[in-house]
Amino acid sequence: MCALPHLYAALMVFSCVASVSGNLLQLLLQLLHKNLRSDTLILMLSCCFSDITLSLSVFPLAVYHAVSHPPGPPPSDGVLCQGGGFLLLLLQTSSLYSLFWTSVDTFVDICFALSYSMIVTPGRCHLVLLMMWSGCLGGAALPLMGFGHYTYREDRYLCGPDFSPAHTAFVMLWLVGMFVPLVAMVSLYSHVVIVARKQARRGTFVCNEINCHYVPANIYLRSSIAMLSTSVCVLVCWLPYMTVCVYETFSGHQSPSVISALSTWLVLSSTALKPWITCLTQSRYRAVVRLSLLRCVQVCVGEEQQESRPQLEAANRISTTTTTTTRPPSSPTTPVPQ
Repeated sequence: MCALPHLYAALMVFSCVASVSGNLLQLLLQLLHKNLRSDTLILMLSCCFSDITLSLSVFPLAVYHAVSHPPGPPPSDGVLCQGGGFLLLLLQTSSLYSLFWTSVDTFVDICFALSYSMIVTPGRCHLVLLMMWSGCLGGAALPLMGFGHYTYREDRYLCGPDFSPAHTAFVMLWLVGMFVPLVAMVSLYSHVVIVARKQARRGTFVCNEINCHYVPANIYLRSSIAMLSTSVCVLVCWLPYMTVCVYETFSGHQSPSVISALSTWLVLSSTALKPWITCLTQSRYRAVVRLSLLRCVQVCVGEEQQESRPQLEAANRISTTTTTTTRPPSSPTTPVPQ
């Protein structure tokens, strides 16, 4: 058991680095490449913001409590614990719902392609984002107003929602609020896979202002399967945490320390899985990453050539001067005796 805190801290550090780097990579790719942008980019920005903020605020706190062993845990009724629990629940909820609305956008784009521009508009995206963050703020503020409670758990090394039987109503409301978008994402992407399979049988044409070209619809099928795998991975990360929540709420007993710690790490590590699955499995992201790496290599090689060119010119100049100065002087012509 003494090795559990160090293992927990190591996993948290790894997940924090993976989450921040993956979300920053996805964010930079979408901002720097026009072909990855869309009118719903603000939803992806919201998801990346929630994941990065969660990684930089909650993960280091968990590592600190697991490794340093402070003299006493923060009091559950203190401002720091209540604020930490509020921030954890707010960012978890906003990240999940941002991913959900991104999946809704993808579903509408594929299944209602002809009317997509009329259904999804920038104004509606801003309205959805405003309503989503308002709901997340209200849900995270409920324990601060007496409906539910935030408490510190030594086996999770974090302040979070209290899953005791005394707060059953809040726990059930939280479970429904988390479980519904998870199941909805899997259902939407499953339907997208079905539509993509039908489309793969006949292919499609993509047209621009100049011409049209045939696109094998297997591309759509592979992309939809990648999106489905993302939602399934997120669901798998959340299920152990929800199972522990249900067990503790209805049994009144705390789960074993190992299960509680690993389920907490798993649900937090979902922020690291989403961007890397997207960047590694979708062909358009791989193509952009490959192009960016190729440009970086070309820039580095170009700089090396520019640095070596003056040296070569200087060496050629020295060799030319040396050759000119060491040339033997021509011997004077001697007169031929008559």
